Amino acid sequence: MQPSLLPTTTPTLPKPIFDELTDQLIDRGWHVIENYFDTTLIKSLVADLKAYDNDGELTPAGIGRGIGFTLDENIRGDKTRWLTRSTNAQKRYLDEMEVLRHEINRLLFMGLFEYESHFACYEPGAYYLKHRDSFRGAAGRILTTVAYLNETWQNEDGGFLAIYNPKSEQVAARIKPLAGTLVVFLSEDIPHEVEPTHRQRLSIAGWFKCNTGEVI
Repeated sequence: MQPSLLPTTTPTLPKPIFDELTDQLIDRGWHVIENYFDTTLIKSLVADLKAYDNDGELTPAGIGRGIGFTLDENIRGDKTRWLTRSTNAQKRYLDEMEVLRHEINRLLFMGLFEYESHFACYEPGAYYLKHRDSFRGAAGRILTTVAYLNETWQNEDGGFLAIYNPKSEQVAARIKPLAGTLVVFLSEDIPHEVEPTHRQRLSIAGWFKCNTGEVI
Protein backbone atom coordinates (compact mmCIF):
# COMPACT_ATOMS: atom_id res chain seq x y z
CA MET A 1 0.00 0.00 0.00
CA GLN A 2 1.03 3.62 -0.46
CA PRO A 3 1.78 5.34 2.88
CA SER A 4 -0.57 8.15 3.79
CA LEU A 5 0.83 11.67 3.74
CA LEU A 6 0.09 13.53 6.94
CA PRO A 7 2.06 15.69 9.35
CA THR A 8 2.99 13.71 12.47
CA THR A 9 2.41 16.56 14.91
CA THR A 10 -0.18 15.86 17.61
CA PRO A 11 -2.69 18.63 18.39
CA THR A 12 -3.04 19.68 22.02
CA LEU A 13 -6.55 19.04 23.27
CA PRO A 14 -8.10 21.35 25.87
CA LYS A 15 -7.66 20.13 29.43
CA PRO A 16 -11.43 20.09 30.26
CA ILE A 17 -11.86 17.20 27.79
CA PHE A 18 -9.63 15.00 29.91
CA ASP A 19 -11.20 16.18 33.16
CA GLU A 20 -14.68 15.27 31.93
CA LEU A 21 -13.43 11.93 30.61
CA THR A 22 -11.91 10.92 33.93
CA ASP A 23 -14.99 12.09 35.85
CA GLN A 24 -17.24 9.92 33.69
CA LEU A 25 -14.94 6.90 33.94
CA ILE A 26 -15.20 7.18 37.72
CA ASP A 27 -18.97 7.76 37.74
CA ARG A 28 -20.18 5.21 35.19
CA GLY A 29 -17.19 3.53 33.54
CA TRP A 30 -17.56 4.95 30.03
CA HIS A 31 -17.55 8.20 28.09
CA VAL A 32 -18.12 9.49 24.55
CA ILE A 33 -16.23 12.44 23.04
CA GLU A 34 -17.46 13.75 19.68
CA ASN A 35 -15.03 15.39 17.24
CA TYR A 36 -12.00 14.12 19.13
CA PHE A 37 -10.08 13.62 15.87
CA ASP A 38 -9.78 16.13 13.04
CA THR A 39 -11.03 15.51 9.52
CA THR A 40 -7.56 15.33 7.97
CA LEU A 41 -6.48 12.50 10.25
CA ILE A 42 -9.77 10.63 9.71
CA LYS A 43 -9.44 10.80 5.92
CA SER A 44 -5.87 9.51 6.04
CA LEU A 45 -6.76 6.64 8.37
CA VAL A 46 -9.64 5.67 6.07
CA ALA A 47 -7.22 5.70 3.12
CA ASP A 48 -4.92 3.33 5.02
CA LEU A 49 -7.78 1.00 5.95
CA LYS A 50 -9.22 0.89 2.44
CA ALA A 51 -5.77 0.25 0.96
CA TYR A 52 -5.33 -2.73 3.30
CA ASP A 53 -8.79 -3.98 2.33
CA ASN A 54 -8.10 -3.63 -1.41
CA ASP A 55 -4.78 -5.46 -0.99
CA GLY A 56 -6.44 -8.32 0.91
CA GLU A 57 -4.56 -7.48 4.11
CA LEU A 58 -7.60 -7.48 6.42
CA THR A 59 -8.25 -10.80 8.14
CA PRO A 60 -11.40 -12.18 9.82
CA ALA A 61 -11.41 -11.37 13.53
CA GLY A 62 -11.61 -14.18 16.04
CA ILE A 63 -12.56 -14.80 19.65
CA GLY A 64 -9.95 -15.35 22.36
CA ARG A 65 -6.18 -15.55 22.14
CA GLY A 66 -3.46 -18.15 21.93
CA ILE A 67 -4.70 -21.72 22.00
CA GLY A 68 -8.21 -20.43 22.74
CA PHE A 69 -8.44 -18.44 19.51
CA THR A 70 -11.39 -19.38 17.28
CA LEU A 71 -13.28 -17.91 14.34
CA ASP A 72 -17.05 -17.70 14.73
CA GLU A 73 -19.06 -15.44 12.41
CA ASN A 74 -22.12 -16.08 14.60
CA ILE A 75 -20.41 -14.00 17.32
CA ARG A 76 -18.45 -11.39 15.38
CA GLY A 77 -18.03 -10.62 11.68
CA ASP A 78 -15.45 -7.86 11.36
CA LYS A 79 -12.14 -7.90 9.49
CA THR A 80 -9.10 -6.41 11.19
CA ARG A 81 -5.47 -5.37 10.86
CA TRP A 82 -3.20 -4.18 13.67
CA LEU A 83 -2.00 -0.59 13.51
CA THR A 84 1.72 0.04 13.20
CA ARG A 85 3.81 3.17 12.68
CA SER A 86 4.24 2.36 8.99
CA THR A 87 2.29 5.43 7.82
CA ASN A 88 2.09 9.01 9.04
CA ALA A 89 -1.61 8.63 9.82
CA GLN A 90 -1.05 5.64 12.06
CA LYS A 91 1.91 7.35 13.75
CA ARG A 92 -0.21 10.35 14.55
CA TYR A 93 -3.12 8.27 15.81
CA LEU A 94 -0.83 6.28 18.10
CA ASP A 95 0.82 9.52 19.27
CA GLU A 96 -2.60 10.91 20.22
CA MET A 97 -3.36 7.75 22.16
CA GLU A 98 -0.04 8.18 23.98
CA VAL A 99 -1.15 11.68 25.02
CA LEU A 100 -4.42 10.19 26.26
CA ARG A 101 -2.54 7.49 28.20
CA HIS A 102 -0.40 10.06 30.00
CA GLU A 103 -3.40 12.25 30.87
CA ILE A 104 -5.44 9.37 32.26
CA ASN A 105 -2.49 8.14 34.30
CA ARG A 106 -1.93 11.66 35.60
CA LEU A 107 -5.53 12.11 36.65
CA LEU A 108 -6.55 8.60 37.69
CA PHE A 109 -3.26 6.80 38.46
CA MET A 110 -4.43 3.79 36.44
CA GLY A 111 -0.94 2.57 35.61
CA LEU A 112 -1.67 2.24 31.89
CA PHE A 113 1.56 0.92 30.39
CA GLU A 114 1.07 0.22 26.69
CA TYR A 115 -1.47 0.44 23.90
CA GLU A 116 -2.49 -1.86 21.06
CA SER A 117 -5.09 -1.19 18.38
CA HIS A 118 -6.46 -2.51 15.12
CA PHE A 119 -8.54 -1.31 12.22
CA ALA A 120 -11.99 -2.92 12.12
CA CYS A 121 -14.11 -3.20 8.99
CA TYR A 122 -17.69 -4.47 9.27
CA GLU A 123 -19.30 -5.29 5.94
CA PRO A 124 -23.11 -5.06 5.61
CA GLY A 125 -24.76 -7.64 7.83
CA ALA A 126 -21.81 -7.97 10.22
CA TYR A 127 -22.09 -7.50 13.98
CA TYR A 128 -20.38 -8.36 17.28
CA LEU A 129 -22.52 -9.85 20.03
CA LYS A 130 -22.58 -8.54 23.59
CA HIS A 131 -19.29 -9.11 25.40
CA ARG A 132 -16.63 -7.64 27.67
CA ASP A 133 -13.11 -6.95 26.42
CA SER A 134 -11.33 -8.46 29.41
CA PHE A 135 -12.06 -10.98 32.13
CA ARG A 136 -11.90 -9.65 35.68
CA GLY A 137 -8.53 -10.37 37.25
CA ALA A 138 -6.87 -11.13 33.93
CA ALA A 139 -4.52 -8.12 34.40
CA GLY A 140 -4.39 -7.36 30.72
CA ARG A 141 -6.67 -4.92 28.95
CA ILE A 142 -7.70 -2.13 31.31
CA LEU A 143 -9.26 0.58 29.17
CA THR A 144 -10.90 0.21 25.75
CA THR A 145 -11.00 2.91 23.07
CA VAL A 146 -13.08 2.95 19.90
CA ALA A 147 -12.53 5.58 17.22
CA TYR A 148 -15.01 5.91 14.35
CA LEU A 149 -14.04 6.70 10.75
CA ASN A 150 -17.26 6.91 8.68
CA GLU A 151 -17.80 10.55 7.71
CA THR A 152 -21.54 10.17 7.19
CA TRP A 153 -23.85 7.84 9.08
CA GLN A 154 -27.63 7.71 9.26
CA ASN A 155 -29.73 5.98 11.89
CA GLU A 156 -31.01 3.54 9.28
CA ASP A 157 -27.41 2.45 8.58
CA GLY A 158 -27.42 0.51 11.86
CA GLY A 159 -24.08 -0.50 13.33
CA PHE A 160 -24.59 1.38 16.60
CA LEU A 161 -22.39 0.57 19.58
CA ALA A 162 -24.65 -0.49 22.44
CA ILE A 163 -23.21 0.21 25.89
CA TYR A 164 -24.80 -1.79 28.74
CA ASN A 165 -25.16 -0.87 32.38
CA PRO A 166 -23.00 -3.50 34.14
CA LYS A 167 -25.41 -3.69 37.09
CA SER A 168 -28.78 -3.85 35.36
CA GLU A 169 -27.49 -5.32 32.05
CA GLN A 170 -29.85 -2.88 30.30
CA VAL A 171 -28.73 -0.70 27.40
CA ALA A 172 -27.38 2.58 28.78
CA ALA A 173 -26.54 4.19 25.42
CA ARG A 174 -26.51 3.53 21.69
CA ILE A 175 -23.65 5.37 20.01
CA LYS A 176 -23.67 6.29 16.35
CA PRO A 177 -20.37 5.33 14.65
CA LEU A 178 -19.68 8.78 13.20
CA ALA A 179 -16.22 9.95 12.18
CA GLY A 180 -14.17 11.69 14.85
CA THR A 181 -16.06 10.20 17.78
CA LEU A 182 -13.98 8.51 20.49
CA VAL A 183 -15.54 6.10 22.98
CA VAL A 184 -13.59 5.09 26.10
CA PHE A 185 -14.70 2.51 28.66
CA LEU A 186 -13.40 0.13 31.32
CA SER A 187 -12.55 -3.13 29.59
CA GLU A 188 -13.46 -5.46 32.46
CA ASP A 189 -16.62 -3.71 33.55
CA ILE A 190 -18.62 -2.52 30.55
CA PRO A 191 -20.58 -5.00 28.41
CA HIS A 192 -21.10 -3.78 24.86
CA GLU A 193 -22.02 -4.94 21.38
CA VAL A 194 -21.90 -3.81 17.78
CA GLU A 195 -25.39 -3.96 16.33
CA PRO A 196 -25.79 -5.30 12.77
CA THR A 197 -24.62 -2.79 10.21
CA HIS A 198 -26.32 -2.13 6.88
CA ARG A 199 -23.33 -0.50 5.21
CA GLN A 200 -19.56 -0.75 5.50
CA ARG A 201 -18.58 0.40 8.99
CA LEU A 202 -15.00 1.52 9.69
CA SER A 203 -13.36 2.01 13.08
CA ILE A 204 -10.26 1.53 15.21
CA ALA A 205 -10.53 -0.54 18.38
CA GLY A 206 -7.77 -0.22 20.94
CA TRP A 207 -6.80 -1.23 24.46
CA PHE A 208 -4.61 0.33 27.11
CA LYS A 209 -2.90 -2.41 29.08
CA CYS A 210 -1.08 -2.64 32.37
CA ASN A 211 2.41 -4.05 32.78
CA THR A 212 1.93 -7.71 33.71
CA GLY A 213 5.65 -8.37 33.90
CA GLU A 214 5.33 -11.24 31.42
CA VAL A 215 8.13 -11.91 28.97
CA ILE A 216 6.68 -12.45 25.49
